[in-house]
Amino acid sequence: MSQTNTSPKPRLRESGLRAFPHNLAQDFQRNKVIYLLCIPIVIWYIIFCYLPMGGLVMSFEQFSPAKGIFGSKWVGLKNFEQFFTGPFFFRTLRNTAMIGLLELLFSFPMPILFALLLNEVHHIRFKKVVQTISYMPYFISMVVICGIIKDFTESNGVISNLVAAISGGKAYNLLGNSANFRAIYIISSIWQTFGYGSIIYLAAIAGVDQALYEAAVVDGAGRWRQTVHITIPEIMPTVIILLILKMGTLLAVGAEKILLLYSPATYETADVISTYVYREGLQNFNYGYSTAVGLFNSFINTALLLGANFLSRKYSETSLF
Repeated sequence: MSQTNTSPKPRLRESGLRAFPHNLAQDFQRNKVIYLLCIPIVIWYIIFCYLPMGGLVMSFEQFSPAKGIFGSKWVGLKNFEQFFTGPFFFRTLRNTAMIGLLELLFSFPMPILFALLLNEVHHIRFKKVVQTISYMPYFISMVVICGIIKDFTESNGVISNLVAAISGGKAYNLLGNSANFRAIYIISSIWQTFGYGSIIYLAAIAGVDQALYEAAVVDGAGRWRQTVHITIPEIMPTVIILLILKMGTLLAVGAEKILLLYSPATYETADVISTYVYREGLQNFNYGYSTAVGLFNSFINTALLLGANFLSRKYSETSLF
């Protein structure tokens, strides 16, 4: 005589929007500590990133601090039209795009190359010393960095004298010449960031399966072929993700460093959207207009991020979302 199995069936995991609160509660029970550690970060983002977005309304107003956001005169797209038809639109957009592209071409690959070279160093103590020295510029205050750059590039500075000795000309203030500003900015940015930026690539290289290298050695592949056919393909997903993120900040050229380095004499090549927003908003008190310019910059950066992510998802297996 057969017996009926009366044991309860395993409960299937709920899915769908209706089950989201239940699944979230279960996940919170399992990961309480992680959620608690995230609370300060979430609060920081809400206060400093999301709440200020309400101020974007100013880009459509002739904003007056006395009247506030809700009392200021609504002007629609007038601020945007003023920027697009103004004399500084093409200059700021050109300079921002040029510096952003130069950083993408030169600053972005340098940490990758440095990580690949450092991976070939087998003397542990020497490797640690080189890493530590390369990290140092990243942790120096931007004010100090810009002060060093100004001192070294003035008419009697070390770099100015070195350039004069190489070119056979007379030493002069390199930073005071608009033609030199972009080169000085890019070279100093590489010096500041290539060491610290290599950390994530070194971590990616450390995660490569060592059995692949052992098989390559058996097949007779040297260090160069191992790098080209194993290391680079294995870290390529990391490179693509960081490239997508870099595209999202292509026009978000750091205002802090440029503000500390540029002068009216170098506006022609140094004035970017972020510095123009600073001057119009905090020096000329044109809050609505500067907000509109900043919103335009953010819109372009978002479009570049989405476009880069779309192309990456279409032509590779790696994407942010």
